[in-house]
Amino acid sequence: MKIVRGTKNISGPFPYPVVTLGNFDGVHVGHQILFRKAAEIALEKGGTSMAFTFEPHPLKIIAPEKVPPLLTHFHKKMELIEACNIDRVICADFTRQFADQRPRDFSKNILSEKIGVKEMVVGFDYAFGRGREGTIPYLKKMGEEFGFIVHVVEPFQLDGLTVSSSHVREAIESGNMETARKFLGRYYSIVGPVVAGYKTGQAIGFPTANIDTSKVQIPGTGVYAVRMIYENKPYDAVANIGFNPTFQRDRLSVEVHIFDFSQVIYGKEIEVEFIARIRSEIEFKSKEELVVQINKDIEKAKILLEESN
Repeated sequence: MKIVRGTKNISGPFPYPVVTLGNFDGVHVGHQILFRKAAEIALEKGGTSMAFTFEPHPLKIIAPEKVPPLLTHFHKKMELIEACNIDRVICADFTRQFADQRPRDFSKNILSEKIGVKEMVVGFDYAFGRGREGTIPYLKKMGEEFGFIVHVVEPFQLDGLTVSSSHVREAIESGNMETARKFLGRYYSIVGPVVAGYKTGQAIGFPTANIDTSKVQIPGTGVYAVRMIYENKPYDAVANIGFNPTFQRDRLSVEVHIFDFSQVIYGKEIEVEFIARIRSEIEFKSKEELVVQINKDIEKAKILLEESN
């Protein structure tokens, strides 16, 4: 899959371009349906399947106070899109100028002239352009004018909910990793570098890798069975997300105790997959009580991880 950064770097012509548009944060199962439909049409027509997305998140420019933590960082999003058989991603630089485009200008200048789109695949609620003026009826009108077909994909529902990035985020925030897994089609994971922590875990016999999670959506506080992936190799682990009330910390942290692991990984990037939530965060009366509970958590995590294989 080829990635094009910035619309100025779009270099056609492309064989029969089939394009899906969106931010695609999380690349959940609803997004995957869009990608696979675009790929299927392109394959039938001997064309090019394309995803048109944005960096940074549009809300960071339009309403910075409302921008949510990301469900997927850029490289992870690209990996997931590629897995859906997309040939090419165009990642537009989302600036104020880009946001202020009229939908007709975007349709004419980018979709028609730069890409030469033949067919579009969009979700049922998609809108684009200044003030989201480019509704689906408007996009179909642009298709009539500039010669492309618009396919609208109906909402995909699971457990009575329409799959969306906001519903995925709600599940993650509540620690409901099973629902998050269903909506994403995979275990939710976060990626970040290992940073120095308080070394509390090491002091009581359970050394942990502390992850910088400043740019990602963190699951709700509690203890989780997880898999840590380092240099493409998975390791079973248990993670604590919280404020360490037993030690009266005031900073939220994500600490991962990796089983049978002794490598020094400070500064290295790791990925943590959240398999299941074990329990909520608890304040213990002593370190000894905490150690007893950690051992129970480890045993529970091993069972859950074995069951997930």
